[in-house]
Amino acid sequence: MNFVYISPQFPKTNWEFCDRLKKNGVNVLGIADIEYDQLDEKLKNALTEYYKVSSLENYDDVLKAIGFFTHKYGKIDWIESNNEYWLANDARLRTDFNVVTGIKSDKIKNIKEKSKMKKFYKKAEIPTAAYSLVTTLAKAKKFIKEVGYPVITKPDNGVGASDTHKIQNEEELKAFFETKNKDIKYIMEQFVDGDLVSYDAIINSKGEPVFETGIFEPTIMDIVNEGLDVFYYVEKEMPEKLLEAGRKTVKAFGVKSRFIHLEFFKLKNDVEGLGKKGDYIGLETNMRPAGGYTPDMYNYANNTDVYQIWADMVAFDEIRNANLNDDLEKNYCIYVSRRDNHNYVHSHDEIKQKYGQSIVMDERMPDIFSRAMGNYMYTAIFKTEEEMEEFKKMVHEKR
Repeated sequence: MNFVYISPQFPKTNWEFCDRLKKNGVNVLGIADIEYDQLDEKLKNALTEYYKVSSLENYDDVLKAIGFFTHKYGKIDWIESNNEYWLANDARLRTDFNVVTGIKSDKIKNIKEKSKMKKFYKKAEIPTAAYSLVTTLAKAKKFIKEVGYPVITKPDNGVGASDTHKIQNEEELKAFFETKNKDIKYIMEQFVDGDLVSYDAIINSKGEPVFETGIFEPTIMDIVNEGLDVFYYVEKEMPEKLLEAGRKTVKAFGVKSRFIHLEFFKLKNDVEGLGKKGDYIGLETNMRPAGGYTPDMYNYANNTDVYQIWADMVAFDEIRNANLNDDLEKNYCIYVSRRDNHNYVHSHDEIKQKYGQSIVMDERMPDIFSRAMGNYMYTAIFKTEEEMEEFKKMVHEKR
């Protein structure tokens, strides 16, 4: 099997996916725009061959790279980046090389544009917030007259909380239209007061989950826009209602052969037309793993190896070499970070001294991730929610 991995060096945990593919006997062919000598040694060991292009943004260069691999190794079976930024390019490359193991160009808008996602949630009979593609101030006012303030505006095709705004009155609405990027199509949604949760899974070629887990997190928009402290955690056990919502969404979207991260709101109150308190409504789909170290957190929470599970799905369409460890008790795995501009009560040494046995990772985050992820992170595992909350409180307590 020939697997072309786009941008295998970023994020840096991608080497793990490549490593497990190699262990399954797959030819892993990497394409990126940095020098070979700059690759991590563990990634070098996982790649059958590496091709440097001038820029991954240069489609023709990437096309030539895959053409070279095809000439040398034969037909390409997979093209994947597991990265939101490259999903459209991945689909275009699959279309040009007739690679059938992933999404092609004719379907990519369904998973990239938030307005297009709505119809698939509807197919799954999962409610979503009312929305409008607001092209004019008059159209926005008409929509707000129906749903009321506040409303949320964001790019219809966007990543994370980038350029996302909570608009609470007409003054803020006018300011948005005066300053918004004229080249971007925006979606405006009814505000929903809910907890942000996710259904994360690895799906086989039949559309069946071979692994399921999920995340609880605060609203990323508030974290980015207000510079709040960051935390999120992987659930110890998934709620049955969330599992059901996730599976129905997978079926509606026709997801096959992918690692996915589907986001939902869990309603904090009854909302007319959406549901009762505790119900789940669809937010958006991400047809790739959650970012950062989240795959490692899935592992710590579930006592498993999701990189191997994914590689087994790719190579065998079933779990063969991964161990799900169903007989072991699962954990809460929490990510908690600090910001350089906040004054905290407890020192790093105090945190390590008290929770050294629970902390599985701690390091400074790259500046590129700091707005959303904080400057210094701790990741820890706990058996109870109470212990996890005490840890979070200690890390975030301010003077």
